Amino acid sequence: MGKRLIPPEEPAEIHEVPLREALEERYLAYALSTIMHRALPDARDGLKPVHRRILYGMRLLRLDPGTAFKKSAKIVGDVMGSFHPHGDQAIYDAMVRLAQDFSSRYPLVDGQGNFGNIDGDNPAAYRYTEARMTDVARLLLEGIDEDGVEFRPNYDGQSKEPVVLPGGFPNLLANGAQGIAVGMATSIPPHNAAELCDAALHLIEKPDAKSKALLKWVKGPDFPTGGICIDSKQAIAEAYSTGRGSFRVRARWEQEEGTRGTWVVVVTEIPFLVQKSRLVEKIAELLDQKKLPLVGDIRDESAEDVRLVIEPKSKNVDPAVMMESLFRLTELENKIPLNLNVLIKGRVPKVVGLAECLREWLDHLRDVLIRRTNHRKAEIERRLEILGGLLIAYLNIDEVIRIIRNEDEPKPALIKAFKLTELQAEAILNMRLRSLRKLEEMEIRTEDKDLRKELKGIEGLLASEPEQWKKVAEQVGKVRDMFGPKTPLGKRRTTFADAPEHDLAAMEEALVEREPVTVVVSDKGWIRTMKGHVEDLSGLTFKQDDKLGLAFFAETTSKLLLFATNGKFYSLDVAKLPGGRGHGEPIRLFIDLEQEAAPVALFVYKGGRKFLVASHEGQGFVVNEDDCVGTTKKGKQVLNVDMPNEACAITEVLGNTVAVIGENRKMLVFPLDQVSEMARGRGTRLQKYKDGGLSDIAVFDAKAGLTWKDSAGREFSATMKELAEWQGSRGDAGRLPPKGFPKSNKFGKVIG
Repeated sequence: MGKRLIPPEEPAEIHEVPLREALEERYLAYALSTIMHRALPDARDGLKPVHRRILYGMRLLRLDPGTAFKKSAKIVGDVMGSFHPHGDQAIYDAMVRLAQDFSSRYPLVDGQGNFGNIDGDNPAAYRYTEARMTDVARLLLEGIDEDGVEFRPNYDGQSKEPVVLPGGFPNLLANGAQGIAVGMATSIPPHNAAELCDAALHLIEKPDAKSKALLKWVKGPDFPTGGICIDSKQAIAEAYSTGRGSFRVRARWEQEEGTRGTWVVVVTEIPFLVQKSRLVEKIAELLDQKKLPLVGDIRDESAEDVRLVIEPKSKNVDPAVMMESLFRLTELENKIPLNLNVLIKGRVPKVVGLAECLREWLDHLRDVLIRRTNHRKAEIERRLEILGGLLIAYLNIDEVIRIIRNEDEPKPALIKAFKLTELQAEAILNMRLRSLRKLEEMEIRTEDKDLRKELKGIEGLLASEPEQWKKVAEQVGKVRDMFGPKTPLGKRRTTFADAPEHDLAAMEEALVEREPVTVVVSDKGWIRTMKGHVEDLSGLTFKQDDKLGLAFFAETTSKLLLFATNGKFYSLDVAKLPGGRGHGEPIRLFIDLEQEAAPVALFVYKGGRKFLVASHEGQGFVVNEDDCVGTTKKGKQVLNVDMPNEACAITEVLGNTVAVIGENRKMLVFPLDQVSEMARGRGTRLQKYKDGGLSDIAVFDAKAGLTWKDSAGREFSATMKELAEWQGSRGDAGRLPPKGFPKSNKFGKVIG
């Protein structure tokens, strides 16, 4: 007998909800919780909830500066149990960052034990480390017991936690923040607290001041790890006005002289958030890959301070160029983003500029001041009420004693007899017998007088906004003095400089190891390089239907010039050409060569030479090699030709006489000085043709005579005397060449 299946009970009610709606609702709820309660800092105290809860938890444990340290495990446990129901490791990691002097510009936690280091090593477990608050954290919490801020129930409703801290320190900008929420992120670099306070004081005087005006005081970020910021003033001003931008920060280095002219570079400060050990590894990797030809070696000699020693390949290297090569390829130069995305009033995420950021902090300070003042006012009024009752008791002490002794319920009797309030009656009943001495009356009257005077001042403060701002300015001034430029913590660490201007071409060259190579170009225009100068190319393989076109020796630092039928010169870097065992890549991948154009010649750029270039129609001119170098892939137009005419010949000017041969096999020899020299143009007519066009040109020295190679590679020569019948003027038709001239109609001269 099989199992009897029991049908499931019918659920009470099923609601059908479209999946899209359900997902949208849940995802939005998740996004909001991430934005509000995890990733973005509050503009008022600059803290995320986890940091706020850590500091408040430490406050409850009475871990003020100067008190005994307590185990981090105790702090993490209390914070997790009372306020932050998330992982203990997450809380501890957040606390560790608040204690690291290389992560926080003004640490909020004073740690004892191993709290990690700039190399990226992990801190010790929380059972080994101890912590307490710093003076900065004390400033942030000052006034929290005086109703300075609003409280809300904690996650289980058993106790209360602050919505925001009183924030008597410009923490948002001073310590910065990083965070990735859903659909938005924040990245705020640290700044100098004294500069922020100066800017805030200006903002109190001129509430409408713009961010650019505040840059008189806030020059830029101030990183705990120092470094040099190399952005322009305009870029910095733009970033602070819009709340978005980035800062380029470089390591600080100096040159140390050694014996016999040797030297090393010592890096003493590295950019913010860069792990030193990873940086050293990366440089060592680049050295192995031969990408840093100017650097010989790197070693880490750091103890408490950073000290990276970089040795050059040779003492003749320019240290600035060597460092420039390192800045370009490693994290010795780092880009630190600025995205001032913060929660305004703890609710609305918004990207703000510097002025608005400080404005939010100042407004918060004023709110806290008003709340604390109201709290103090209520305290004074309560005390004055009690003092009034105590004074009545002293003046009628015998009657008071009689009522207390005789009445079953002395409280209502006292209230009735002396028209007291509930509070006054309670205070009289709680009075100690020893207070019944004569002196006490005087003390009550003095206290009453002092309190009334204080109350008058408080009421004046609450009624006057200028007075409130004056008080806030005093508070900000004290913070500035605490962290002034003369104090060890307040002294600016990051300095500003302009990036040195270096010749980019020289830099590119400096970054390539100089090695001999052989450049091989196939007949169909595929290019590749082979290591070393290879004489025998018989073993080379090519694609089907392809063969060796030309090959020549070069170096990895060489630049090649390609002359094409469209009359343009194109530049190619040998270092960027494909090497290895393949067939290479088509030349057209490296330059923007039009489909209908084709290469005429390819050679190594040496500089300073002169070439004679000519078109199919027989026009040409002399051009300087340096005028042929273009900087873009599009090339540089030198010989102007219109289709169907095209550039067809180029030769190096090595002499004073020109030889031209046409497709009609007529040759002409004439002096070079008849040809004009220019940087660009159509040129002058070299030879006249009835049909066909120019085939080849050569420039030779009249004394040495003209040489050419036949199809078998044998060399022939003819003196000027022998060439007498071919000599003429530029633009003549010429006559059939001497006996033995190759059928190809080429002189066989190749540019070296």
